[in-house]
Amino acid sequence: MVVHLWLRSEPKANERRSALSPEKCKDLLSAGFKVTVECSRDRVFKDEEYARISGVDMVPEGSWVDAPKEAFILGIKELAKSLTPIPHTHIYFAHAYNNQNGWAEVLNRFIKGGGRILDVEYMTDEYDRRVAAAFPPLAGFAGMAVGISAWCHQQTSPQITMPAMKPYSHESLLIEDLKMQLQGAAKTKGLHECYPRVIIIGALGRCGKGAIDLAQKAGIPSSCIAKWDMKETQPGGPFEEILQYDIFVNCINLMKKIPPFMTRKVLDTDQRKLSVVVDVSCDVTNPNNPLPFCDSVTSLHQPCRTLQLSNSTKPLDIVAIDNLPSLLPRESSIQFADSIMPYLLKLPEVKTHPVWVRAGRKFDEKAAEVLNHQVKC
Repeated sequence: MVVHLWLRSEPKANERRSALSPEKCKDLLSAGFKVTVECSRDRVFKDEEYARISGVDMVPEGSWVDAPKEAFILGIKELAKSLTPIPHTHIYFAHAYNNQNGWAEVLNRFIKGGGRILDVEYMTDEYDRRVAAAFPPLAGFAGMAVGISAWCHQQTSPQITMPAMKPYSHESLLIEDLKMQLQGAAKTKGLHECYPRVIIIGALGRCGKGAIDLAQKAGIPSSCIAKWDMKETQPGGPFEEILQYDIFVNCINLMKKIPPFMTRKVLDTDQRKLSVVVDVSCDVTNPNNPLPFCDSVTSLHQPCRTLQLSNSTKPLDIVAIDNLPSLLPRESSIQFADSIMPYLLKLPEVKTHPVWVRAGRKFDEKAAEVLNHQVKC
């Protein structure tokens, strides 16, 4: 049987990434797949890049709802909100397995329609390690970039809201821009050079390593970069030490409830240097969020929101962007497509291949919670 893979457009605002590059479409066609691509005005790859490939069927944006039932629908971020039942199997980051806001409603659409989710986040090997994990390093990388940019803006234009950040076509352009912003911050202070002190929690993970990589490439000295992981957080927070850094970047992969790293009460003091918090994990609707004051998302269009505190007069900007890799959409799309491609090629064995079986089992477990009325839908 020919496997039909349908690349959908992304309804999320400011999302330019694609789960499948034109080059990978060629590989799928060569392997005997049927490939359908939805048109998209926002995708980093132009429609023409797909359309010129012999064998790719181009269809209108959002038309996956009328796709053949057997088609696998491939995407990245969440679907547009709806109650319409879904009969297809979707491969994407659903963010619906950790009691996030609206998670049961998402699953109910698939349960009622007879469809399934093969969540990319739960595509794992026998050691429970993610196999399609290209985005975490780039999320940390981009999160640190936005954090540094926000700090520089505080130094140079403290009375003005930070403007939108536009995607960069290449990493080198982002690094060059950040170095110029750091020079501008130093000039404002009358210094030859000036760097923020940053602290990364989750520094040993993929996301944390991406954040460290960006900080180093931007020229921040190693002496200004604190790297915390499980050893440092084991005693349990909140950690007042964080207040002595300029930028705090949260890069943990939240799996269970832990004491908060920081609270609004601890932040509410003028005896802090901390002025930017970057929540790369961005699990803002998760009841176990270790940054409970990060309860709403920001965006590349509006990168920061100011946290309102009762007593402190010092500014504190929150960055909580849930699609950070979109800051480098082409690079992140290519890397992701490269990482997921070996498993897409195994879709003919979706019922027996271990990675797909594990992803399907996770959906079945969460769907059972809905069906057993453990949550109210």
